[in-house]
Amino acid sequence: MEQEKRAEHLLLAAWATALIATLGSLYFSEVLGYIPCDLCWFQRIFMYPQVIILGIAIVRKDAAAARYSFTLSLIGGGISLYHYGLQKIPLFQEYAISCGRIPCTGQYINWLGFITIPFLAFTAFMIIILLSWTVMRQQRKGSER
Repeated sequence: MEQEKRAEHLLLAAWATALIATLGSLYFSEVLGYIPCDLCWFQRIFMYPQVIILGIAIVRKDAAAARYSFTLSLIGGGISLYHYGLQKIPLFQEYAISCGRIPCTGQYINWLGFITIPFLAFTAFMIIILLSWTVMRQQRKGSER
């Protein structure tokens, strides 16, 4: 029983992370008017559904949904890491392909000299990966007993 409660709390934390990331990206684009580049759109494709998937998982008490959030975050995190590399690593910038009408090398924000929008997305994906992995590991341990 305690194990189920722990999984619920972990899923709730993952859902809150996905919700904050989604609302943050909508704030940047809809309130501040920052037009997302193509890589930003791909990151959104892998983050936004997690609000719904994890929300349903919490309501249904379905810890198995952690597999889906883990997979979506792994892919989205990879895209975020690549996007961050395009912004911060000069060698990547040199060979960056065109990314639509908005350049993927552009930085709308650059807090503390290293925090950009892809960095924020990568952080959110990593938090969800760790939380989902913990739930999956806990499920495996529970099924072994």
